[in-house]
Amino acid sequence: MKKKREIGRRRALENNFYACGLLRKICPSLVGHLAISRFLGYFEWLFYSAFFMRYVINSLEAGASFGTIMIFVGIVVAVSGAMSLYNNVLNGHIMPISRAIVNNGLYKILFKKSRNVELECFENSEFYNKYTLAMEKADERLIDTVQAVLRTFFGAIASVCAFVFMFQVDPISVLFIIFPVIGNFIFNRMISHLDYARNQDMVPHNRRIAYINRVMYLPEYAKEMRLTDVFKLMRRQYREAIDGLADVTKKYTKKAVVLHWLYVMFTFTFIFEGLLIYGAYRTLVSHSMTLAQLAVITSMMVSTTWILIGFTESLTALFKNGLFIEYLRSFLEYNEKIPENSEGADPGKRIESIEFRNVSFSYKDKQVLKNLNMEFHEGRTYAIVGYNGAGKTTLIKLLLRFYDPTEGTILLNGRDIREYDLKKYRALFATAFQDHRMFSMSVMDNVVMGEDIPMEQREEKVTQALKLSGAYDKVMTLKKGLDTILTHEFDNEGAVLSGGEFQKIVVARAFVKECPFKIFDEPSSALDPIAESTLFDNIYESCKDNTLVFISHRLSSVQNADWVYLLADNTVKEEGSHKSLMEQKGIYADMYTKQARNYLALSEGGEVA
Repeated sequence: MKKKREIGRRRALENNFYACGLLRKICPSLVGHLAISRFLGYFEWLFYSAFFMRYVINSLEAGASFGTIMIFVGIVVAVSGAMSLYNNVLNGHIMPISRAIVNNGLYKILFKKSRNVELECFENSEFYNKYTLAMEKADERLIDTVQAVLRTFFGAIASVCAFVFMFQVDPISVLFIIFPVIGNFIFNRMISHLDYARNQDMVPHNRRIAYINRVMYLPEYAKEMRLTDVFKLMRRQYREAIDGLADVTKKYTKKAVVLHWLYVMFTFTFIFEGLLIYGAYRTLVSHSMTLAQLAVITSMMVSTTWILIGFTESLTALFKNGLFIEYLRSFLEYNEKIPENSEGADPGKRIESIEFRNVSFSYKDKQVLKNLNMEFHEGRTYAIVGYNGAGKTTLIKLLLRFYDPTEGTILLNGRDIREYDLKKYRALFATAFQDHRMFSMSVMDNVVMGEDIPMEQREEKVTQALKLSGAYDKVMTLKKGLDTILTHEFDNEGAVLSGGEFQKIVVARAFVKECPFKIFDEPSSALDPIAESTLFDNIYESCKDNTLVFISHRLSSVQNADWVYLLADNTVKEEGSHKSLMEQKGIYADMYTKQARNYLALSEGGEVA
């Protein structure tokens, strides 16, 4: 257990140096300015407490001329003014610009990395948690980490210098430094452990409070809050959480009071009062210390105490920051399994055939596909059907190389798809996913999705795609038409459409992209039967020169496909044309017949109503 702890500390320190290297790479001038500023701060502190006071008092006692003393004071004031001006320029001009540079540079690195990692990372909760922790205020925390390193480094040097200066004045006075050392490194450490334990005990209660606070303003809970008495239950839970926080606080109060008292006494009282009494005795009673020496040790007493406090806090911050940097570092150093920038052979612009050969795939030790074989040939239309959880969407993810098969191979034009340049390979496909997402951008941008379409052709192509998907008429009713921003994320006048209208815009994405292979994953799941029929007619007509793949649980919508693959038990159970599968009277025929009966029953029920 002790060994693990030491390794953790070493790793934490390494992470802090990693942070320094990363910031120096992004904005080297900022690291230099932070180091200079920290050095000047400690230098000024030690200079005034250890040298300035002694020089002035000694000069006065030695009878130096007023002019000589004022020249010295003037030089010090000028230098101090220059240092103050530098700090003002640093904080008012250099830091804001540098923070912007760091923000841009760091997030550019993070976004590039997040764009390059495979889809599995975003579906892995542990990895995703680390990713979000790494992204949260990463620029500010990176700068804070480097500042903590510099405070620790220069604080250690300043502490040694303070000890030396005090020892030169009076060796015995150095013994008083033991008190703030005990206060900071023992009692302050005990307080930190106590605070950590108390915060851990408060976590369940704080989570409950945060949940209730969140629920109270989220729109999806508003209806239930008004139609039921659930508010009474939530108010009771809130009170219980508040009482829980109070109980935890009472549990730690006595020990916290004692530790804070000891911390203050050792860190401030004993050294301040003790050293002052000691110096006064030697100066006024035993006459073994000069007034200049008394001024120096009392001034050094204050400086040394705050230097030690700062050094202790920065040392503690190193280990705390080490955990954040661990998230950042592990994310940036992660070796992608399927890097988005994978280079390879050029697949060309034509898909003659795609073959799944004995493909198996497991996700988190659960087998999703087993010994699957299927082929897609140029210009034909295919349907992939099956019950929920049969692996239909997973199959498409394998085709698009979001994942690689656990076993077996996928071949494009007779060649393993892993040998191709990934971006060029994926450019061969257009996909309308069922679990679509709208971006807070214009309708046009949500359809084009960054495709390289000449500006003079964009509006015409987007209009045609929206007409084919059935969304055009709705879009034209919006205030700004194709330029209307979707969602209210950044625009209060943005449009929030129905699920069916959003789905039509997603389908339009597949229409507008020019490529040989188009995939429609449940393209009509949110549409009514009439809109569904029109959509499929448009897909068949407009994509007649493409290879088409439909994933659908509504078998009536894919009965015109050239070939149907039915997935069950993690593999292809049946395949053939709609007609041949109906003649087999197997799983497909049973599913189709049951769905037809349900549609007929709904239709008859609607007529009666």
